[in-house]
Amino acid sequence: MAEAVIFIAVAALARGHARPTGTQPARARATATAHARERASRPASARSASTPPTAAGQDLSWTDFHGIQLPVSPAAGPRHTVSGLAFGFTDTPDGALLAAINIGVRTAAQWGPAIFTPTITRQVTGPDALTLLRAETSAYAALRAAAHLRAGQPAGRGYAAEVAYRFDAWTPAVATVDVVSSGPGSNGTTVLAVTRIQVLWEHADWRLLAPPGGNWANSAAGLSSLTGYTIFPGER
Repeated sequence: MAEAVIFIAVAALARGHARPTGTQPARARATATAHARERASRPASARSASTPPTAAGQDLSWTDFHGIQLPVSPAAGPRHTVSGLAFGFTDTPDGALLAAINIGVRTAAQWGPAIFTPTITRQVTGPDALTLLRAETSAYAALRAAAHLRAGQPAGRGYAAEVAYRFDAWTPAVATVDVVSSGPGSNGTTVLAVTRIQVLWEHADWRLLAPPGGNWANSAAGLSSLTGYTIFPGER
């Protein structure tokens, strides 16, 4: 799983098990439907339109995470970065976007069990969360064996860049965002890939819905153009 040195979308593309980004997993649809019903029971004043936001992701700075520049915001989060983890996001489009990226990246085996295990255990929800944890634990064991790493040691740095995003849906209870990343491909080329990520507002913070089958490759696809996506300002 050496391709995990780049962001999850590019890693999924390298595995060759991509799915069209317009296809929302059945479990994700069911979860979104349940949240939609819950929202419908709220007073009208407490609801928010599900129209995808267009102004999210504009007031950001960037911080290094094992070689990957991740977007952060003093207003939207993460408010806490402790022991490699990131949490404390606002219930806003900006908060949902930042949670999707910051939590999603940290689920990768590449960074070692001290990061991916508590990230998945505490910040990932859904029926495939345990499957994701098992998959990343197995992937880390393979990385460790191949590179002769000490137990718990990270398996290297990342080489991806987060370049753009597009909201598919947004409410204060659930948001779906397509995140575009770039990374090194074969023959020195740069490849683009997009990962669909869904986050749910639970226990006063965003939680990431585990990808179908516990495999990020099932939520990712290659991309040839950034048309229709919003490029991160100050993207690196």
